[in-house]
Amino acid sequence: MGAVRGMVLAGWLALAPAVAVPAPAPTPEELEAAGAVIGSITILNGDVFDTSLPEENRPLFRLANKLHIETRPEVVRSQLLFKEGDRYSVSTLRESERILRSNNYLFDARIAPVAYHDGVVDLEVRTRDVWTLKPAFNFGRKGGKNESSFEFEESNLLGLGKQIDLSHSRDVDRDSNLIHYRDPHLFGSWNRLDVAYSSNSDGKLRKFRLDRPFYSLHTPWSAGIDLADWNRIDSRYDLGEVVDKFRHEEQSAEVFGGWSAQLSDSWIRRLTVGLSYQRDRFEAANDPAAAVLPMNRKLVYPFMELQLLQDAYEERRNQDQIERTEDFYAGTSLRLRLGYASESFGSDRNAILLDAAASRSFGFGDDLKHTLVLSADAATRIEQSELRNAQLTGTARFYWRFSARHLFYALVSSTVSDELDADRQILLGGDNGLRGYPLRYQDGTASALLTLEHRIYTKYYLFRLFNVGGAVFFDMGRTWGRGNAGGASQGLLKDVGVGLRLGSSRSAFGNVIHIDLAMPLDGDDSIDNLQLLVGTKRSF
Repeated sequence: MGAVRGMVLAGWLALAPAVAVPAPAPTPEELEAAGAVIGSITILNGDVFDTSLPEENRPLFRLANKLHIETRPEVVRSQLLFKEGDRYSVSTLRESERILRSNNYLFDARIAPVAYHDGVVDLEVRTRDVWTLKPAFNFGRKGGKNESSFEFEESNLLGLGKQIDLSHSRDVDRDSNLIHYRDPHLFGSWNRLDVAYSSNSDGKLRKFRLDRPFYSLHTPWSAGIDLADWNRIDSRYDLGEVVDKFRHEEQSAEVFGGWSAQLSDSWIRRLTVGLSYQRDRFEAANDPAAAVLPMNRKLVYPFMELQLLQDAYEERRNQDQIERTEDFYAGTSLRLRLGYASESFGSDRNAILLDAAASRSFGFGDDLKHTLVLSADAATRIEQSELRNAQLTGTARFYWRFSARHLFYALVSSTVSDELDADRQILLGGDNGLRGYPLRYQDGTASALLTLEHRIYTKYYLFRLFNVGGAVFFDMGRTWGRGNAGGASQGLLKDVGVGLRLGSSRSAFGNVIHIDLAMPLDGDDSIDNLQLLVGTKRSF
């Protein structure tokens, strides 16, 4: 009987209609391997607040959405590196996401296939706006000095991705009244326009730049012109105080063109040539007048720049930002620029100009728990076979992630110099590493800095506006030699402190607010026992 029942069941299954089992959706890599073609592209841009969430469906948040002008879909579409009918490419989609995320008026960007049929894949581009209008009074403090500004800034004018800035600011150097306009996609193209005029308490600033950058790893060419005219008073610092001043008239102009070539699947080579003009004139200024006035310089020179870089990016989270997608460069980059200034070109001297930079990232450990980033920058002039204004800086940054919300960060940095121009200083202080000391505290011909920091990324979302983090830190550094201010080195200086970090998830103006309390462990009695530093930075 069992055999008979088995035969009947087998016969019934053979005659029964087949049950359709949905095929699994192909992965992005499978779509690319299959030669899929891009079909429709849908742009979905989210407002500042998602009122479909109960915690964001509040009168104030609804009013903010109503007052905010959303980014126009055509602005997002114009920054995509693909269009309907192109072959589907995973790397092109990922790079388009990075380009969109680089805009400060967008919090995040994601591009994903949503349908696949007959060799055609439909894509969905999702972005989210942030608040871009900034009529505000700002206050900051670092190194014992206050900074303030009153400004009206819109970084996404009429939803077109253009920036306009009208501001009055006051810092340790000067009072400034600024008008600034930036259009990163002039007339819907990849051309950029950046113009600024500033009337300052010590002079004025005028800037103009029009260029077509290497906006993508695969952009074949670049070109542009860059002009600047800045008349100001510069100060030399020692122990956080101004020791002398001089007037500095700086004029520069540069025109350039570049070409790019794909060397392999991951390496790109770029070659740029151009002509540069740099003129620096110095005059005595009062209160207090400079003991040594810098010598005037005029350099006119053609240049050539070679750059090698990899297509090597990784998406990370809670590293240098809080609860934000970070496009971390995980490859190798090399750059070398060579110019020759000659009296026959109009220069006031014959000189070879060198400028080089290199960086490399190393990831190791389970799930890339450890990351080491090494970088170096060097620049000098060679006049009559001798180095002038030579400076070399090496930096190592180490990240150790020992949980999703805890990270250890270490920074080691060192700078050495030779025959610096008299208007240049190598400084350490509250504004560049030694948080427990006045700004621009130590001057020298060389410096070294160590920073150790335990970073905490909490789940707390303050008022649905700020992601909250914190840090416990230790800084140690010193300078060597007598710099252009002539002061003696104070030896090794150390400080400890704690900091609050507020990651701005709704605003385009700075990603992380820093509020630090730092205690100096060395130095003389004139230094406050506790330093308060308040400011907005692009990273943790």
